[in-house]
Amino acid sequence: MYKKFANLLVKNNKTAYQVSKDTGIAQSVLSDWKTGRSTPKFDKLFVLAKYFDVPVEYFAEDSDEKGA
Repeated sequence: MYKKFANLLVKNNKTAYQVSKDTGIAQSVLSDWKTGRSTPKFDKLFVLAKYFDVPVEYFAEDSDEKGA
């Protein structure tokens, strides 16, 4: 999932810090996802999907083939 998040950061020219500030998701939470220490809960995925204007299913798909 973090790989897809990282791809969205690049595509949208954003940093994890900016996303954290804009969404209220703590940087430590994003860091934990990156390191695999924790996995995102649906409510956080929903916030990210809305923020990046992608369907929440984007994070659940196995590949980035579906226009993502």
